[in-house]
Amino acid sequence: MPSNAGTTRLVIVESPAKAKTISGYLGPGYVVEASFGHVRDLPRNAADVPAKYKGEPWARLGVDVDNGFHALYVVSPDRKQQISKLVKLAKEVDEIFLATDEDREGEAIAWHLVETLKPKVPVKRMVFHEITKPAIQAAVANPREIDRDLVDAQEARRILDRLYGYEVSPVLWKKVMPKLSAGRVQSVATRIVVERERQRMAFRTAEYWDILATLAVAKPGEGPRTFNATLVALNGDRIATGKDFEPTTGRVRAGAGVVHLDEGGARGLAARLADRPFTVTRVEEKPYRRRPYAPFITSTLQQEAARKMRFSSQQTMRTAQRLYENGYITYMRTDSVNLSETAIAAARRQIVELYGERSVPPEPRRYTGKVKNAQEAHEAIRPAGDNFRTPGEVAKELSAEEFKLYELIWRRTIASQMTDAVGSSVSVRIRAVSSAQEEADFGATGKTITDPGFLRAYVESSDDENAEAEDAERRLPTLVKDQPLTADELAAQGHHTQPPARYTEASLVKALEELGIGRPSTYASIMQTIQDRGYVVKRGQAMIPSFLAFAVIGLMERHYPRLIDYDFTASMENELDEIAGGDHAAVDFLTSFYFGSTNGTGDQAIAHAGGLKKLVTENLSEIDARSVNSIPLFTDDEGREVVVRVGRYGPYLQRALPGSVSASASASREGEGEGEEGGSQGDRAPIPEGLAPDELTPEKVHELFLGGGGERKLGDDPSTGEPIVLKSGRFGPYVASGERKSSLLRSQTPDSLTLEQALQLLRLPRLIGVAPDGAEVVANNGRYGPYVKRGDEFRSLDSEDKMFTVTLDEALALLAAPKTRQRRAAAPPLREMGNDPLTEKPLVIKDGRFGPYVTDGEFNASLRRGQTPEELTLEQASEMLAEKRAKGPAPKKKAAPAKKTTAAKKTTAKKTTAAKKTTAAKKTTAKKAAPKKATSTPNE
Repeated sequence: MPSNAGTTRLVIVESPAKAKTISGYLGPGYVVEASFGHVRDLPRNAADVPAKYKGEPWARLGVDVDNGFHALYVVSPDRKQQISKLVKLAKEVDEIFLATDEDREGEAIAWHLVETLKPKVPVKRMVFHEITKPAIQAAVANPREIDRDLVDAQEARRILDRLYGYEVSPVLWKKVMPKLSAGRVQSVATRIVVERERQRMAFRTAEYWDILATLAVAKPGEGPRTFNATLVALNGDRIATGKDFEPTTGRVRAGAGVVHLDEGGARGLAARLADRPFTVTRVEEKPYRRRPYAPFITSTLQQEAARKMRFSSQQTMRTAQRLYENGYITYMRTDSVNLSETAIAAARRQIVELYGERSVPPEPRRYTGKVKNAQEAHEAIRPAGDNFRTPGEVAKELSAEEFKLYELIWRRTIASQMTDAVGSSVSVRIRAVSSAQEEADFGATGKTITDPGFLRAYVESSDDENAEAEDAERRLPTLVKDQPLTADELAAQGHHTQPPARYTEASLVKALEELGIGRPSTYASIMQTIQDRGYVVKRGQAMIPSFLAFAVIGLMERHYPRLIDYDFTASMENELDEIAGGDHAAVDFLTSFYFGSTNGTGDQAIAHAGGLKKLVTENLSEIDARSVNSIPLFTDDEGREVVVRVGRYGPYLQRALPGSVSASASASREGEGEGEEGGSQGDRAPIPEGLAPDELTPEKVHELFLGGGGERKLGDDPSTGEPIVLKSGRFGPYVASGERKSSLLRSQTPDSLTLEQALQLLRLPRLIGVAPDGAEVVANNGRYGPYVKRGDEFRSLDSEDKMFTVTLDEALALLAAPKTRQRRAAAPPLREMGNDPLTEKPLVIKDGRFGPYVTDGEFNASLRRGQTPEELTLEQASEMLAEKRAKGPAPKKKAAPAKKTTAAKKTTAKKTTAAKKTTAAKKTTAKKAAPKKATSTPNE
């Protein structure tokens, strides 16, 4: 696009990739440069605060709360060089166009650029939702001013998060553990994950049974000859299913009015129904219709990418960012499901080309978003341009990740403008009377799709991996009322109720969206932050809270419940939206939240409590660190309370001795001395790394105490009189007596270990005797199993028992035999998993030196604690290897340098001495010039 004659314009975007794409669409006279994201921010620590502000009482916050919440912004150290370049360019051009993203963050970056560059030439704001030539040219031709309401909303959010983080985090430092952080949204997200784990911990499973009948029609017509039906009622009363049981007791809900079959009852009824006639009692057929899904918004894209490709939220957004910056999709941070008229026309044209005219509805489809305060002026995420490129047309231009995400977006967009999927559904009831005159009713459902419509292009996945796909059909024979059937098979089926599923990143984003917490630009960072802070860990796709998260959320719930209240957090998001719309003033909102003024728009519950500042300072003395760091589990059969203690070196179990004060009451604060107050009132056991909170069942706790820090005494050593105790260490259970220690053998378990066995272990290595040449011959247990040794000669024993029974003659004969150096045949893989969804390489699980691992032939990933080769899913394996690939290959060890001559050594020594003197001088100078160490600050 040509510029005015003699006019030079500087276009500033966020990233170099974006700059490169846009520069190709603009003609001579345009200079396109990147800011590399945000150029200014609040000070990160004391070292960032300019000297003239260091004495101010508000410098720690970076916000002058007493003067209209004026923010102190400083240029990021890693942006100073780029800012200098932009300042220089700004002096050489006639106009500046700020082409940052079209959301609040982008608007704020544009404002910060103006404030930092202080240009003397006209500045205009250009916005676009896709990076295509027509869109860029239209943006240049129709610039606008910076939207100060959007800037105020972003600034209010930034200040709000700073106030929350800097006031609440120090409470966690004092009462839980140093260097922890609290965040306005991250704390709420952590609470959601913790609450789900609590439900799992309180869950009690229940067993229930039913009968699966394989029924056959006598004269098959249209459809299959046989079909399956499930027992649904007995003598008119419904058969109990999973929903009829209380999750915390495992008992049938009061008033459920159901028949609870156990194994004996189900098998007995099946036997009594054998060879009895079955009759169709009811057939109901209804039309089936399913409308297509709305186009993607940020949250639904993250959810579907996680379900279909096992992408993390960060991975999805990084990939989408690349697609956007290179002109393949529209802007990826949006909560609007709207499509422009141009996009609708493009989709309809492509549907006709690919699927035929019958696949296009008479009128275009328009969608209404369910997200609160959605910015409907924006567009949904879709392929860029007025004519969508098919995945096949862009395949060679994109990486594997980019292609998969582009295809997902393309399919969803196309499907959103296609016809409904239509068909029919049928529900059938069948009755049989048992030999004991019991009326047993069976039910079956079927679904037939006559026109798949949009399902030809796209089928949405479900968080429930066992859920039936929406395009799946269940065909039944053509059945009519009173039709006789015969039972080919009657099988009693047992079921167990399941605890609520843990959150995945996808389902947690969905939960936050439904609660109105967070916004499109923040979901990915929330997911990453709660993992980086150690509050949540991922096992496969599941998000598991740490015991540290339990302590932090417990403190917040007891002392600052409003700060992690779902409605309160959502209301703050709404008020920020109102600021963005120009309906409220940011200063009033911040004043109400921080100081408690009820004149503003802030939450009244916080206002009446005196505001955030008063809340966190006045309540501090009420917080008992002992109680906060103790997470009650249960009381055992001997009346001892068992708790998890969150300690400086990790979580551990503690239980009160009978007759003493409770474990939670007696637990000492960290730093008051291991084994003092807390240790004297009960015993302890370490919690193995990777053990999830809901896995601390009474049985597991008993096992940990049996071989754990409770130091179960096995007896006394008759030769020394010292006690022999069983412990649990980093590498598993072991026995100890005085200075002697020995790990248990593979064939031994802590609960069955006897004193005699412990004495045998403590006498390892066992001296078998002395060889004719005077060398000692010993038996011992090593990394590769039991062995005998004489000097440097080793030979393996074929069993662990042989260590204690092998004679000197047997050992010498074994040592005299030549070593077998034949290469052992490679062991077959433990399991073949199929092809990796990302790379298409075959994945197998093998047994390695340090346990089972999954490999694609190039990268290996060890199975995590709790994972078994049988239970590991293909998606989990793919994600584990993707993480390995992201880290790159392990660095190769450098070969040891060749030995130098004596002369060379002397020369090197002289140089080294000189270098040391120079280094020492530099260090002395650096110490004099070094500023004072920055204070630790929380992350907001």
